[in-house]
Amino acid sequence: MIEFKLPSLGADMEEGKLLEWKVKPGDTVKRGDVVAVVDTSKAAVDVEIWQDGVVQELVTQPGETIPVGTVMARLLSAGEGPVKAERKKISPAARKRAAELGVDVEKLAGTGPEGAVTLEDVEKQAKPTAAAPAVDRAAEMRKAIAAAMSRSKREIPHYYLSETVPLGRALAWLEAENARRALPERLLMAALFLKATAAACTEFPEMNGHYREGAFHPGAGVHVGVAISLRQGGLVAPALHDVQDKSLSEVMKGLTDLVKRARAGSLRSSEMSDPSITVTNLGEGGVETVFGVIYPPQVALVGFGAVKQNAVVASLSGDHRVSDGHRGALFLGAIARRLQEPEKL
Repeated sequence: MIEFKLPSLGADMEEGKLLEWKVKPGDTVKRGDVVAVVDTSKAAVDVEIWQDGVVQELVTQPGETIPVGTVMARLLSAGEGPVKAERKKISPAARKRAAELGVDVEKLAGTGPEGAVTLEDVEKQAKPTAAAPAVDRAAEMRKAIAAAMSRSKREIPHYYLSETVPLGRALAWLEAENARRALPERLLMAALFLKATAAACTEFPEMNGHYREGAFHPGAGVHVGVAISLRQGGLVAPALHDVQDKSLSEVMKGLTDLVKRARAGSLRSSEMSDPSITVTNLGEGGVETVFGVIYPPQVALVGFGAVKQNAVVASLSGDHRVSDGHRGALFLGAIARRLQEPEKL
Protein backbone atom coordinates (compact mmCIF):
# COMPACT_ATOMS: atom_id res chain seq x y z
CA MET A 1 0.00 0.00 0.00
CA ILE A 2 1.36 3.40 -0.99
CA GLU A 3 0.44 6.43 1.12
CA PHE A 4 0.31 9.66 -0.87
CA LYS A 5 0.98 12.55 1.51
CA LEU A 6 0.69 16.30 1.07
CA PRO A 7 4.20 17.34 0.06
CA SER A 8 5.97 20.46 1.23
CA LEU A 9 5.94 22.94 -1.64
CA GLY A 10 8.46 25.26 -0.04
CA ALA A 11 10.02 26.18 3.28
CA ASP A 12 7.16 28.57 4.00
CA MET A 13 4.40 25.98 3.60
CA GLU A 14 2.85 24.38 6.67
CA GLU A 15 -0.56 23.37 5.29
CA GLY A 16 -2.60 23.32 2.11
CA LYS A 17 -6.24 23.24 1.05
CA LEU A 18 -7.32 20.53 -1.37
CA LEU A 19 -9.23 22.19 -4.20
CA GLU A 20 -9.71 19.28 -6.58
CA TRP A 21 -8.83 15.66 -7.23
CA LYS A 22 -7.73 14.87 -10.77
CA VAL A 23 -8.14 11.13 -10.16
CA LYS A 24 -10.72 8.76 -8.71
CA PRO A 25 -10.52 5.30 -7.07
CA GLY A 26 -9.54 2.69 -9.64
CA ASP A 27 -7.46 5.06 -11.79
CA THR A 28 -3.95 4.00 -12.77
CA VAL A 29 -1.34 6.72 -12.23
CA LYS A 30 2.28 7.05 -13.26
CA ARG A 31 5.18 8.95 -11.77
CA GLY A 32 4.84 12.65 -12.61
CA ASP A 33 1.07 12.59 -13.18
CA VAL A 34 -0.88 15.51 -11.71
CA VAL A 35 -3.34 13.97 -9.25
CA ALA A 36 -4.62 16.96 -7.26
CA VAL A 37 -4.80 20.74 -7.08
CA VAL A 38 -3.80 22.23 -3.72
CA ASP A 39 -4.11 25.85 -2.65
CA THR A 40 -1.13 27.21 -0.73
CA SER A 41 -0.66 30.70 0.65
CA LYS A 42 0.99 31.65 -2.65
CA ALA A 43 -0.86 29.85 -5.44
CA ALA A 44 -3.02 26.96 -6.52
CA VAL A 45 -0.51 24.22 -7.37
CA ASP A 46 -0.87 21.08 -9.50
CA VAL A 47 0.43 18.29 -7.24
CA GLU A 48 2.25 15.40 -8.91
CA ILE A 49 2.65 11.85 -7.66
CA TRP A 50 6.06 10.19 -7.60
CA GLN A 51 5.13 6.50 -7.65
CA ASP A 52 3.22 4.30 -10.07
CA GLY A 53 0.08 2.65 -8.76
CA VAL A 54 -3.69 2.33 -8.74
CA VAL A 55 -5.78 4.71 -6.63
CA GLN A 56 -7.43 2.72 -3.85
CA GLU A 57 -8.89 5.46 -1.63
CA LEU A 58 -9.12 9.25 -1.55
CA VAL A 59 -8.76 10.17 2.11
CA THR A 60 -8.82 13.96 1.95
CA GLN A 61 -11.89 15.64 0.53
CA PRO A 62 -11.97 18.85 -1.56
CA GLY A 63 -12.29 21.87 0.68
CA GLU A 64 -10.28 20.35 3.54
CA THR A 65 -7.17 22.15 4.84
CA ILE A 66 -4.52 19.71 6.05
CA PRO A 67 -0.94 19.94 7.40
CA VAL A 68 2.05 18.99 5.27
CA GLY A 69 2.69 15.24 5.58
CA THR A 70 -0.98 14.27 5.98
CA VAL A 71 -2.06 11.17 4.05
CA MET A 72 -4.27 12.37 1.18
CA ALA A 73 -4.80 9.09 -0.67
CA ARG A 74 -3.81 5.44 -0.68
CA LEU A 75 -2.68 3.53 -3.73
CA LEU A 76 -2.00 -0.06 -4.62
CA SER A 77 1.43 -0.82 -6.02
CA ALA A 78 1.94 -3.16 -8.99
CA GLY A 79 0.69 -6.66 -8.23
CA GLU A 80 -0.94 -5.65 -4.95
CA GLY A 81 -4.54 -6.78 -4.46
CA PRO A 82 -7.31 -4.47 -3.24
CA VAL A 83 -7.65 -4.04 0.50
CA LYS A 84 -11.10 -4.60 1.90
CA ALA A 85 -12.24 -1.53 3.76
CA GLU A 86 -13.23 -2.06 7.38
CA ARG A 87 -16.87 -1.22 8.07
CA LYS A 88 -17.12 1.87 10.26
CA LYS A 89 -18.57 1.24 13.70
CA ILE A 90 -21.74 3.26 14.37
CA SER A 91 -24.62 2.89 16.78
CA PRO A 92 -28.09 2.22 15.29
CA ALA A 93 -29.39 5.51 16.71
CA ALA A 94 -26.50 7.42 15.16
CA ARG A 95 -27.01 5.71 11.79
CA LYS A 96 -30.73 6.55 11.81
CA ARG A 97 -30.07 10.17 12.76
CA ALA A 98 -27.36 10.46 10.07
CA ALA A 99 -29.88 9.31 7.45
CA GLU A 100 -32.38 11.92 8.65
CA LEU A 101 -29.81 14.73 8.52
CA GLY A 102 -28.10 13.60 5.31
CA VAL A 103 -24.71 13.10 6.98
CA ASP A 104 -22.22 10.69 5.37
CA VAL A 105 -21.01 8.64 8.33
CA GLU A 106 -18.10 7.20 6.36
CA LYS A 107 -16.46 10.63 6.43
CA LEU A 108 -16.87 11.10 10.20
CA ALA A 109 -14.13 10.54 12.74
CA GLY A 110 -15.83 8.68 15.57
CA THR A 111 -15.22 9.63 19.20
CA GLY A 112 -16.83 6.56 20.72
CA PRO A 113 -15.19 3.30 21.86
CA GLU A 114 -12.80 1.93 19.21
CA GLY A 115 -13.55 4.93 17.03
CA ALA A 116 -17.30 4.31 16.82
CA VAL A 117 -19.44 7.13 15.46
CA THR A 118 -21.84 8.39 18.11
CA LEU A 119 -25.11 10.31 17.95
CA GLU A 120 -23.23 13.38 19.21
CA ASP A 121 -20.70 13.05 16.33
CA VAL A 122 -23.53 13.04 13.79
CA GLU A 123 -25.36 16.02 15.26
CA LYS A 124 -22.14 18.01 15.60
CA GLN A 125 -21.37 17.42 11.93
CA ALA A 126 -24.88 18.47 10.92
CA LYS A 127 -24.74 21.82 12.74
CA PRO A 128 -24.44 24.76 10.37
CA THR A 129 -21.08 26.43 10.64
CA ALA A 130 -20.40 30.11 10.32
CA ALA A 131 -19.14 31.18 6.94
CA ALA A 132 -15.38 31.39 6.85
CA PRO A 133 -14.04 34.92 6.52
CA ALA A 134 -12.72 35.88 3.10
CA VAL A 135 -9.04 35.07 2.71
CA ASP A 136 -6.71 37.98 2.08
CA ARG A 137 -4.31 36.16 -0.24
CA ALA A 138 -1.82 39.02 -0.34
CA ALA A 139 -1.63 39.09 3.45
CA GLU A 140 -1.31 35.29 3.61
CA MET A 141 1.49 35.35 1.04
CA ARG A 142 3.35 38.07 2.93
CA LYS A 143 2.95 36.02 6.13
CA ALA A 144 4.40 32.93 4.41
CA ILE A 145 7.31 34.91 2.97
CA ALA A 146 7.98 36.42 6.40
CA ALA A 147 8.10 32.97 7.98
CA ALA A 148 10.55 31.63 5.37
CA MET A 149 12.82 34.67 5.45
CA SER A 150 12.84 34.79 9.26
CA ARG A 151 13.81 31.12 9.32
CA SER A 152 16.56 31.82 6.79
CA LYS A 153 18.10 34.60 8.83
CA ARG A 154 17.89 32.54 12.03
CA GLU A 155 19.42 29.38 10.59
CA ILE A 156 21.72 30.40 7.74
CA PRO A 157 24.98 32.30 8.39
CA HIS A 158 24.90 34.46 5.25
CA TYR A 159 27.86 36.07 3.54
CA TYR A 160 27.57 38.53 0.65
CA LEU A 161 29.75 39.28 -2.37
CA SER A 162 29.34 41.29 -5.56
CA GLU A 163 31.23 41.81 -8.79
CA THR A 164 30.74 44.21 -11.69
CA VAL A 165 30.52 42.13 -14.86
CA PRO A 166 31.27 43.72 -18.27
CA LEU A 167 28.48 42.93 -20.76
CA GLY A 168 29.65 44.69 -23.90
CA ARG A 169 30.40 41.43 -25.71
CA ALA A 170 27.21 39.72 -24.48
CA LEU A 171 25.04 42.66 -25.52
CA ALA A 172 26.60 42.80 -28.99
CA TRP A 173 26.17 39.06 -29.44
CA LEU A 174 22.57 39.23 -28.21
CA GLU A 175 21.72 42.03 -30.65
CA ALA A 176 23.21 40.12 -33.60
CA GLU A 177 21.58 36.85 -32.54
CA ASN A 178 18.14 38.39 -32.13
CA ALA A 179 18.42 40.05 -35.54
CA ARG A 180 18.53 36.55 -37.05
CA ARG A 181 15.54 35.30 -35.07
CA ALA A 182 11.81 35.68 -35.50
CA LEU A 183 10.25 37.97 -32.89
CA PRO A 184 8.73 35.15 -30.74
CA GLU A 185 12.11 33.37 -30.63
CA ARG A 186 14.25 36.28 -29.49
CA LEU A 187 16.31 36.07 -26.32
CA LEU A 188 16.43 38.29 -23.25
CA MET A 189 19.55 38.94 -21.20
CA ALA A 190 17.75 37.15 -18.36
CA ALA A 191 18.18 33.86 -20.24
CA LEU A 192 21.94 34.41 -20.41
CA PHE A 193 22.04 35.18 -16.68
CA LEU A 194 20.23 31.93 -15.87
CA LYS A 195 22.37 29.84 -18.18
CA ALA A 196 25.65 31.38 -16.96
CA THR A 197 24.65 30.74 -13.34
CA ALA A 198 23.75 27.11 -14.06
CA ALA A 199 27.00 26.55 -15.94
CA ALA A 200 28.98 27.99 -13.01
CA CYS A 201 27.13 25.62 -10.65
CA THR A 202 28.55 22.64 -12.52
CA GLU A 203 32.02 23.98 -11.69
CA PHE A 204 31.09 24.86 -8.08
CA PRO A 205 28.55 22.21 -7.04
CA GLU A 206 28.55 23.37 -3.41
CA MET A 207 26.43 26.33 -4.52
CA ASN A 208 23.71 24.08 -5.89
CA GLY A 209 21.71 21.93 -3.51
CA HIS A 210 20.08 21.80 -0.10
CA TYR A 211 21.23 21.85 3.52
CA ARG A 212 19.14 19.40 5.52
CA GLU A 213 19.61 17.64 8.87
CA GLY A 214 23.07 19.08 9.40
CA ALA A 215 24.52 18.15 6.02
CA PHE A 216 24.74 19.47 2.47
CA HIS A 217 23.06 17.46 -0.27
CA PRO A 218 24.13 18.45 -3.79
CA GLY A 219 21.41 18.93 -6.39
CA ALA A 220 20.74 16.17 -8.91
CA GLY A 221 20.56 18.90 -11.55
CA VAL A 222 20.72 22.67 -11.61
CA HIS A 223 17.07 23.50 -10.99
CA VAL A 224 17.14 27.29 -10.95
CA GLY A 225 14.46 28.98 -8.88
CA VAL A 226 13.38 32.08 -10.79
CA ALA A 227 12.09 34.90 -8.57
CA ILE A 228 8.85 36.13 -10.18
CA SER A 229 6.85 39.08 -8.87
CA LEU A 230 3.09 38.62 -8.95
CA ARG A 231 0.64 41.28 -10.11
CA GLN A 232 -1.39 41.01 -6.91
CA GLY A 233 1.75 41.43 -4.80
CA GLY A 234 4.29 39.05 -3.36
CA LEU A 235 6.50 36.66 -5.29
CA VAL A 236 7.19 33.02 -6.04
CA ALA A 237 10.41 31.34 -7.14
CA PRO A 238 9.51 28.16 -9.06
CA ALA A 239 12.15 25.97 -10.65
CA LEU A 240 13.30 25.92 -14.23
CA HIS A 241 14.61 22.35 -14.33
CA ASP A 242 18.02 21.16 -15.57
CA VAL A 243 19.12 24.55 -16.87
CA GLN A 244 22.68 23.25 -17.25
CA ASP A 245 21.54 20.96 -20.08
CA LYS A 246 19.28 23.42 -21.90
CA SER A 247 20.11 25.60 -24.88
CA LEU A 248 19.53 29.35 -24.57
CA SER A 249 16.42 28.96 -26.73
CA GLU A 250 15.08 26.29 -24.38
CA VAL A 251 15.88 28.43 -21.33
CA MET A 252 14.06 31.41 -22.87
CA LYS A 253 11.05 29.30 -23.81
CA GLY A 254 10.94 27.72 -20.35
CA LEU A 255 11.32 31.09 -18.62
CA THR A 256 8.47 32.63 -20.64
CA ASP A 257 6.20 29.70 -19.86
CA LEU A 258 7.13 29.70 -16.16
CA VAL A 259 6.39 33.42 -15.73
CA LYS A 260 3.07 33.08 -17.56
CA ARG A 261 1.91 30.12 -15.47
CA ALA A 262 3.17 31.62 -12.19
CA ARG A 263 1.09 34.74 -12.75
CA ALA A 264 -1.90 32.63 -13.82
CA GLY A 265 -1.58 30.45 -10.69
CA SER A 266 -0.96 27.15 -12.49
CA LEU A 267 2.39 25.88 -11.23
CA ARG A 268 3.30 22.24 -10.60
CA SER A 269 4.39 20.90 -7.23
CA SER A 270 7.85 19.89 -8.51
CA GLU A 271 8.44 23.46 -9.66
CA MET A 272 7.77 24.70 -6.13
CA SER A 273 9.79 22.07 -4.24
CA ASP A 274 12.78 21.41 -6.56
CA PRO A 275 14.76 24.70 -6.80
CA SER A 276 18.39 24.09 -5.86
CA ILE A 277 19.58 27.70 -6.28
CA THR A 278 17.63 30.91 -6.83
CA VAL A 279 18.32 33.75 -9.26
CA THR A 280 16.67 37.13 -8.75
CA ASN A 281 16.82 39.93 -11.29
CA LEU A 282 15.65 43.38 -10.21
CA GLY A 283 17.17 45.26 -13.10
CA GLU A 284 13.79 46.33 -14.46
CA GLY A 285 13.30 48.39 -11.32
CA GLY A 286 16.57 50.23 -11.85
CA VAL A 287 18.24 48.56 -8.85
CA GLU A 288 22.01 48.38 -9.26
CA THR A 289 22.82 45.70 -6.68
CA VAL A 290 20.72 42.92 -5.13
CA PHE A 291 21.66 41.13 -1.90
CA GLY A 292 18.91 38.58 -1.40
CA VAL A 293 17.97 36.29 1.46
CA ILE A 294 18.63 32.60 0.79
CA TYR A 295 15.48 30.51 0.51
CA PRO A 296 15.96 27.48 2.79
CA PRO A 297 16.94 24.71 2.40
CA GLN A 298 18.91 26.17 -0.54
CA VAL A 299 22.43 27.40 0.12
CA ALA A 300 22.91 30.24 -2.38
CA LEU A 301 21.10 33.05 -4.17
CA VAL A 302 22.46 34.97 -7.16
CA GLY A 303 21.23 38.50 -7.91
CA PHE A 304 21.51 40.68 -10.98
CA GLY A 305 20.88 44.42 -11.03
CA ALA A 306 20.18 46.80 -13.88
CA VAL A 307 22.40 46.74 -16.98
CA LYS A 308 24.09 50.15 -17.01
CA GLN A 309 26.98 51.35 -19.16
CA ASN A 310 27.35 47.88 -20.68
CA ALA A 311 27.83 46.22 -17.28
CA VAL A 312 25.82 44.56 -14.53
CA VAL A 313 26.49 43.97 -10.84
CA ALA A 314 26.20 40.25 -10.05
CA SER A 315 25.85 39.39 -6.36
CA LEU A 316 25.97 36.24 -4.29
CA SER A 317 24.31 35.47 -0.97
CA GLY A 318 26.06 32.33 0.28
CA ASP A 319 25.63 29.89 3.18
CA HIS A 320 28.79 29.82 5.30
CA ARG A 321 27.96 26.29 6.49
CA VAL A 322 28.61 25.00 2.97
CA SER A 323 30.94 27.48 1.26
CA ASP A 324 33.12 30.47 2.10
CA GLY A 325 33.99 33.86 0.65
CA HIS A 326 36.92 32.51 -1.37
CA ARG A 327 34.81 29.89 -3.13
CA GLY A 328 31.99 32.38 -3.49
CA ALA A 329 34.29 34.84 -5.24
CA LEU A 330 35.48 32.15 -7.63
CA PHE A 331 31.85 31.21 -8.31
CA LEU A 332 30.94 34.80 -9.19
CA GLY A 333 34.05 34.94 -11.36
CA ALA A 334 32.87 31.82 -13.20
CA ILE A 335 29.52 33.48 -13.93
CA ALA A 336 31.30 36.59 -15.20
CA ARG A 337 33.66 34.53 -17.37
CA ARG A 338 30.80 32.69 -19.03
CA LEU A 339 29.01 35.94 -19.80
CA GLN A 340 32.09 36.99 -21.79
CA GLU A 341 31.54 34.01 -24.09
CA PRO A 342 27.77 34.09 -24.77
CA GLU A 343 28.10 32.01 -27.92
CA LYS A 344 29.22 29.06 -25.75
CA LEU A 345 26.27 29.20 -23.37
